[in-house]
Amino acid sequence: MDVFLYIPLKAKKQVGEYLSLWKVDIKIVSKRKTKHGDYRKTHNGNHQITINEGSNQYRFLITLIHELAHFVAFQKFGYRIKPHGKEWKTTFQKLMLPLIQPEIFPENLLKTVALHFKNPKASSDTDFKLVIALSEFDPISNKTYIFELEEDTFFSIADGRKFRLGKKRVKRFECQEISSKKKYVFSPHAEVKVINELNEYEI
Repeated sequence: MDVFLYIPLKAKKQVGEYLSLWKVDIKIVSKRKTKHGDYRKTHNGNHQITINEGSNQYRFLITLIHELAHFVAFQKFGYRIKPHGKEWKTTFQKLMLPLIQPEIFPENLLKTVALHFKNPKASSDTDFKLVIALSEFDPISNKTYIFELEEDTFFSIADGRKFRLGKKRVKRFECQEISSKKKYVFSPHAEVKVINELNEYEI
């Protein structure tokens, strides 16, 4: 698949320069729940980046540069560096800088992206403001985030387990699993499905 089909039009020139400078195989794969992309050196010595297929071109672009920064940092500083250490972070910032432009990111997203890259995280999903800003450009869906719910709301997650929403503890929400009564903490932007009613035996 052509990677240029998945990124903003005005980003193609800069990304094209990067990909012509550094030889990395890029594969578009089905959406994974645990990550947006990854980089690895294959057993035959090739360098490969995989990125989840999706229609959000801005998340795709950030993910692509995130993974490319791994490759560039390892080439420059060696494979003993921490995957998301200072070498990767400064490389990521340097590669993104030419792309943080109003011609590439819409105004309401640009400010959030610029703020994120003052100190980029190992995962963009840990930046609550960025997650929400990017989600505005996802396809229309019935997504519900935990931060949108009221306390004591019942909800389920992708594996079918059911929870009751508790209080917010600093940045995360403490929730109780219905069946086991165990406490778990959830990110504010965790996607869940609201349960309107529970069977009497479940409560």
